[in-house]
Amino acid sequence: MKRLLVTAALPYANGHIHLGHLVEYTQTDIFVRAWRMRGREVAYICADDTHGTAVMMRARQEKRSEEAVIEEMSAAHQRDFAGFSISFDHYGSTHSPENKAFADHIWKSFRERGLIRSASVRQLFDPVEKMFLADRFVKGSCPVCKSPDQYGDNCDKCGSTYDATELIDPKSTLSGAKPELAEAEHHLVSIESERPWLTEWTQVEGRMPKEIANYLMGFFLGKPLLDWDVSRPAPYFGFPIPDAPGHFFYVWFDAPIGYIASTKQWCDRTGRRFDDYWRSEETEIVHVIGKDIVKFHTLFWPVMLKVAGFTLPSRVQVHGFLTVNGEKMSKSKGTFVLGSKYLEHLDPAYLRYYYASKLGPKVDDIDLNLEELAARVNGELVNKVVNLASRSSRFLAKTGFAASYPEDGGLFDEGARAHDEIVAAYESWDFARVTRVAMALADRANEFVDRAQPWALVKTPGKEAEVVAACSIALNLFRQIVIYLAPILPKLAEDCAALLGAPLDRFEAAKKPLAGTPVGTYQHLMKRVEPEKVQKMIDESKPAETTTTPTLPAPASTPSTAAVEDSGEPLAKEPIAATCTIDDFTKVDLRVARIVSAEAVPEAKKLLKLTVSLGGEARRTVFAGIKAYYKPEDLVGRLVIICANLAPRQMKFGLSEGMVLAAGAEGEAFVLSPDSGAKPGQRVH
Repeated sequence: MKRLLVTAALPYANGHIHLGHLVEYTQTDIFVRAWRMRGREVAYICADDTHGTAVMMRARQEKRSEEAVIEEMSAAHQRDFAGFSISFDHYGSTHSPENKAFADHIWKSFRERGLIRSASVRQLFDPVEKMFLADRFVKGSCPVCKSPDQYGDNCDKCGSTYDATELIDPKSTLSGAKPELAEAEHHLVSIESERPWLTEWTQVEGRMPKEIANYLMGFFLGKPLLDWDVSRPAPYFGFPIPDAPGHFFYVWFDAPIGYIASTKQWCDRTGRRFDDYWRSEETEIVHVIGKDIVKFHTLFWPVMLKVAGFTLPSRVQVHGFLTVNGEKMSKSKGTFVLGSKYLEHLDPAYLRYYYASKLGPKVDDIDLNLEELAARVNGELVNKVVNLASRSSRFLAKTGFAASYPEDGGLFDEGARAHDEIVAAYESWDFARVTRVAMALADRANEFVDRAQPWALVKTPGKEAEVVAACSIALNLFRQIVIYLAPILPKLAEDCAALLGAPLDRFEAAKKPLAGTPVGTYQHLMKRVEPEKVQKMIDESKPAETTTTPTLPAPASTPSTAAVEDSGEPLAKEPIAATCTIDDFTKVDLRVARIVSAEAVPEAKKLLKLTVSLGGEARRTVFAGIKAYYKPEDLVGRLVIICANLAPRQMKFGLSEGMVLAAGAEGEAFVLSPDSGAKPGQRVH
């Protein structure tokens, strides 16, 4: 296999890492770890993006140097990343001699090609701060959809891109003043001559998600490309342009060069050859970015690389945005959570697993639903996976694994056959599929343990061998699952390796069970999510002046200690029905069921088609009117409550054989779920 060089977008040195940032760095870290588990040589490179107006203004306000600001932020960023088990091979800075040298080299290459021109540019100027304003330092109403409070380059409501001078009622975010139009000399790079090969490059299958390739073709590559303004007049914190006194490289010019410069630093530190990574056909380069910076990484950056003689990326993986509880992250609601604040209260493994369960190869936004996070971690990781080890390893502490792997009815072989699907899912960025396959294996393993009941067998004299056999099977199935989840949950994998005395650093290890080897003393591998800690994290993330009224209701089985004032509005709108007898109630057979598949009904506005399991071979098809509230893929694997003895109803889309229970007023729906530990088929009493 070729060498692999992977980068994530460079975090800006003017802000701390928050949960939205962590989607990208976690996604990239999982991808890198998965390839390493296949034995591939991989380098994961990142750096702080340090230049620009924001850092300069912060340094002025704090009366210290820009270098002091970026040094402090670099330490904070690296500390937060390490806390979430995000492991870089090298973490650098764009404010480095290497970055300046490469920026000068690329600039010279553009000059030699005759692609640079100077022009007088009309730009918004802050009359209070006496400086020209970058797009991100101007806000106003979108000139297209008229949405207020939009930045000077694009609208996050309608997606339009525009020039800052087109904003309606613009204001400087630095001083609040109304900007003035002024002229200044700028230096621009012409990339229109590169459009033919750039078009071909972007449209190669697998180069980037299909929707991104289509977006580029539809909005940019189907018409002449505009020249790119790559300079900023003084005052500005950045690298001076060598042949243009008083002008500096625009931050978006030297920021991606940080990928190259940080690789150079890493190569110099480790004795590797730089050209083996950025000037070699034997290395594949993968960039992971958010959808908001696609234009720079798929149009300007490839041109910079090609003109200067560097290797072009083989893949640009793009992810969507993060919402929390269905809304944009909000400081007032406490859902704008910094990574450091999260680490004060919760296990980083929770977030890594939750993000993985949502991340697929497409450019979809994902929602961090904090109740769902607790339910997934408690119901899947703790109850299904870790519980396998806690229920079996203690019986093997003295004997170790059985001398030879016992007959298990094909369970381990079935898990081994999942190897190729797991590997392919990681390779294709479909981490959600990895978690689904792993949980299906965990379900089967737990069904085996429930049947074997080693805790009961151990009480019967003469059953010692059966206990060892059953627990050897269970613990090997547990190890197999953890191997598959190791890129997502590296700390769990490390702890399991210590317990079992065997490494879990190769996917191939999932194909061979352990036999005749010792088992260590069991230590708690993962705690359940405590709703009180989640609530405390939210409360402490709110500004000091806001109320601390809880925003995350705790599950009924784990009541929150915080005071809750429930509104009487729902009951007033829909009063309690007429009294029924217990005989009436017992006629309704409510059962726990697991959703095993979910799909939209194209010709129906409200319906999803669900296939639910009641345990064993019992399956039901249920049409539920929740299409507007849930994505089908988010429901798969979820435990729900259904009315199991409702008379079947023939619909034009098919036969509905039950009803999924949900709560909510008009225009909302919340599917009801049992607490973790409930099993499909159990009756609700």
